[in-house]
Amino acid sequence: MNSGNALIVAATILGLSILGGAYILVGSVDRATEGIAALGGTLANAAPAAAQAAPPAAAPRRGPDPAKAYAVNTKGSPAKGGAANAPVTLVEFSDFQCPFCSRVTGTLDQIEKAYGDKVRIVFKHLPLRMHSRAPMAHAASEAANRQGKFWEMHDLIFENQRDLSEAAYLRYAGQIGMDVDQFKKDMASASVKARVDADAAEAAKLGVTGTPGFFVNGYFLSGAKPFSEFKRVIDEQIAKS
Repeated sequence: MNSGNALIVAATILGLSILGGAYILVGSVDRATEGIAALGGTLANAAPAAAQAAPPAAAPRRGPDPAKAYAVNTKGSPAKGGAANAPVTLVEFSDFQCPFCSRVTGTLDQIEKAYGDKVRIVFKHLPLRMHSRAPMAHAASEAANRQGKFWEMHDLIFENQRDLSEAAYLRYAGQIGMDVDQFKKDMASASVKARVDADAAEAAKLGVTGTPGFFVNGYFLSGAKPFSEFKRVIDEQIAKS
């Protein structure tokens, strides 16, 4: 065989070797791809089964348990409607700057008219941290309570919720026949602040974090519920009495 023919034969062998190697490589890649696809299918089939076998954990409950009756301290708190021995005591934790607390005042008036002395309505202070003007409003209402004018001040503050200022409170005090000088001193006193703070601390202990929050004979209702929701719980409690 001359050198020319030998070169041709060598080139042919080299080409066949390259083609064979490529074929082997492609086959390996195809097999690997098939294996990955099969594994993906297995995982996809397993995921729904795992999700079904392990349901998501329930979100933790926020606030008091509505199925539990809590003891709420009402001593010294402003109250209206029924006497202390009324069949139902409805306690409200409220914030004078909260729009929902303002909205529910009409519902509470409706409850008072519908049930008369069967329901005692008690107010508790809970100025929320997000409401910078609430503390002074609560101090004004508690100072008014010292002169037996809590509910008159309560109504005026909520009716004029956009003007939560000291000047407004002093004006209201004069309108409802209070000793304005004494009212101003009480509003700034440590004892009034302590009373407001004590109510807020009790709310925290009970787990109340928002306003308005209600306890009907100790059973918790959250938010500005409609009259029908209050009526359902109140009627249940009256039936038990």
